[in-house]
Amino acid sequence: MKLSLSRACALAALSFAAGSLLTRQMSVHAQSSRVFELRVYHTLPGRLPALESRFRDHTIEIFNRHHLTSVGYWLPQDAPQKDNTLIYILAHDSRESAKKNWTEFVSDPEWQRVSKASEADGKIVEKIESTYMDPADFSPMK
Repeated sequence: MKLSLSRACALAALSFAAGSLLTRQMSVHAQSSRVFELRVYHTLPGRLPALESRFRDHTIEIFNRHHLTSVGYWLPQDAPQKDNTLIYILAHDSRESAKKNWTEFVSDPEWQRVSKASEADGKIVEKIESTYMDPADFSPMK
């Protein structure tokens, strides 16, 4: 089975997240409906630093207010993805709460202001991939 490069990066990020939690001896226990969301952002050329700044300085704080729980954020090491890709994982209480929380997030006046201001020099994100995931029964992260 052949994996696309972005799927391979995403799989590596997810494996890293699970390993990091194990080595820190943390345990994440899921509620029966809890889901994880893998998000891969592909930026336009030269715009990854702007995306990183937006997340670092604003987005994560706004996520927290809207119950979008960050598990981790990663940057690929290898070209060409290292120049235009941000990968992260969110935890949600359920698919329904994810939908509700995302709707509230994109409607947040501060997010709208931050998004517009961060794109004053041009559009940042070219493409977003989103995959909702359930932990496998043998996964250390649940």
